[in-house]
Amino acid sequence: MTLSHTSDQHVAVIGAGAWGTALAAAACNQGPVLLWARDPVLATQLAQTHRNDRYLPEIDLPATLGFTASLDDAVEFATAGARPGLIILGVPLAGLRAACLAVVQVLARLNRPLAGLVWTCKGLEADTGKLPSEIAKEALTALPALATGVLSGPSFAREVARGLPVALTVASQSEGLREATISAFHGGTVRVYASTDVIGVEVGGALKNIMAIACGIGDGLGLGTNARAAIITRGLAEISRFGEALGAQTSTFSGLTGLGDLVLTATGDLSRNRQVGLAIGHGQSLSEILAQGLTAEGARCAQAVQLRASALGVDLPITRAVCDILFHQVPPKLAVSTLLSRDATSE
Repeated sequence: MTLSHTSDQHVAVIGAGAWGTALAAAACNQGPVLLWARDPVLATQLAQTHRNDRYLPEIDLPATLGFTASLDDAVEFATAGARPGLIILGVPLAGLRAACLAVVQVLARLNRPLAGLVWTCKGLEADTGKLPSEIAKEALTALPALATGVLSGPSFAREVARGLPVALTVASQSEGLREATISAFHGGTVRVYASTDVIGVEVGGALKNIMAIACGIGDGLGLGTNARAAIITRGLAEISRFGEALGAQTSTFSGLTGLGDLVLTATGDLSRNRQVGLAIGHGQSLSEILAQGLTAEGARCAQAVQLRASALGVDLPITRAVCDILFHQVPPKLAVSTLLSRDATSE
């Protein structure tokens, strides 16, 4: 797919955390971008310093990047270009439902064309076990024709913000939205690939965090690189089984948002989920880790995945072991021993 990158498409990024800020900086290479921060104080600081020291310290942001604390202004900006613009929801999963509801209210009032809405969060909703696309569908009923999709892939926000190479995938049933997202980001050090498998991309992004915790636990216990490779490989098999049960395409899990994201998160030093696993393997409890301010999406996601997998009749032994360790006080060594004692099966 070949697209010309011009400045007549506006991009509004909702959420000025590390990933939202990094994506906004990357999109500045292709056209006008406005970054929305919930906190007016942060928005003012960003505009004055062009640095987000709260989430991405010591990284200078593009001089062309704009900032606002007004959601109305951000949504209006996305619709102000010569061709329909793009809204990126760079909010955590817990804030996706509220963000969709707020954005759709402004869009309905403006009644202007938009290429679509793309979220970046990963996980399953804690209370419902729903994927981001399922949450968005419920929240966007007021504008059922609005194109939606997910942007994901193996990426650490700090590296993207520094302009280091990265490859991402945008998944949507809308060809127009896929093209708009590629136009907004693809170029220079950023490559964006297109997919129609929204569920597969979301499942890969959610479960890789659980597997990264498992890898961190193994490394913390000193189990060696052989064990890490086994966890990654069998973890990918779990991700595939769960995704296929939900209707995902098998081929998705050998790509960027499956194997690629899994390898990065399970082995990268910047991975929060891996860091949590390492701390668990070194003898700390989850409550002690969270008290230190370290967060991990995989810990919140593991229980939701296990519940939904049980309802689907899908066996996820690594996910179950992580849940046992994190929430049922099963010693990590015992959980690993239980995994190793499972009956042999065909791969």
